[in-house]
Amino acid sequence: MYEAAVVTDQLLGVGEKFTDFTKAVTTKASIAQTPKELIWTLNKAKLYRYIPLLPKEERHPVPLLLVFALMNRPYILDLKPGHSFVEFMVKSGYDLYLLDWGTPGPEDKHLKFDDYALDYLPRAIRKLKVVSGSEEFSMLGWCIGAIITTIYAALRPDDGLRNLVLLTAPLDFSNKDGITFSRWVDERYFDVDKVLAAFGNMPGEMIDYGAKALKPVENYVGNYLKLWDNLDNPQVVDAWQAMNTWVTDNVPLAGGAFRQLVVDLYRNDRLMRGEWIIRGERVDLGRISAKLLTVIAEGDHITPPCQSAAIMSRVSSTDKELFRIPGGHIGIMAGSGAGKRTWPHIENWLAPRSD
Repeated sequence: MYEAAVVTDQLLGVGEKFTDFTKAVTTKASIAQTPKELIWTLNKAKLYRYIPLLPKEERHPVPLLLVFALMNRPYILDLKPGHSFVEFMVKSGYDLYLLDWGTPGPEDKHLKFDDYALDYLPRAIRKLKVVSGSEEFSMLGWCIGAIITTIYAALRPDDGLRNLVLLTAPLDFSNKDGITFSRWVDERYFDVDKVLAAFGNMPGEMIDYGAKALKPVENYVGNYLKLWDNLDNPQVVDAWQAMNTWVTDNVPLAGGAFRQLVVDLYRNDRLMRGEWIIRGERVDLGRISAKLLTVIAEGDHITPPCQSAAIMSRVSSTDKELFRIPGGHIGIMAGSGAGKRTWPHIENWLAPRSD
């Protein structure tokens, strides 16, 4: 009887834990809580300005524009109070802006990097200049956002860009063996035109699966085991839910831009070869003259380090730094150590260059 009672209690305990686990997995976290105001829109894109905390005379006069990837939500930069790059930079005295690309619809399937870099971004920058009162500005581009900001910096070097920060920038596609995604989109196995003919835009779920399949055990098993083992730790559960809310909030990639990403970059490396033509203009990296900080995640399997370093020798910038940091593609900016390593380094680099 005693042994049966013990087994029953254990089973009940597992059942209760499984209920708690299910609740934790299905609960969406409250994210992007730093106060901001919408100041500009174009199609699906929105430009936000974060409400400054410091008086104007105590803020850096050069505003900072955050440009994230096209196929993910930008609130990874403002994940939750107490763990937010946005919050950190606002408290550090920056006049901070965020360009949210929005979610492309079927009518946007022809949008290309040309449109994002030479229509959306310049118009957002014009609004930023009016609101901030500054003709100079800084930009931080992360992942695909780094491609867009790099195109802009090369094609419009005299438009007031003072500082350019590139995070895990996928710019160099020459090392086919070192870039796992290259295997996913190899023309022998992947027909980009058939995929886009079927879907119009590249579904966010397919992109997410491709990324997770690079580390299937970690993403499909280890991630949930970590939550299971820490269900009694509210801090771990809150952090897990915040990240899971972002990871599962997928956005499709406009068909035109996806085709360019696959054909022009992954397959033909046209940016680094100096052969990429954007709306009739060749993207010459040598025209980039802004002060440059390139941040590389040493453990990045999405954008391996080999993709980000070559930019340093191509630009004409005289003030440039390559910063390598342990961690993965997302972890360096949203992981537990980001607030102690990556964020302070970016802020310490930007501060003297923003006054």
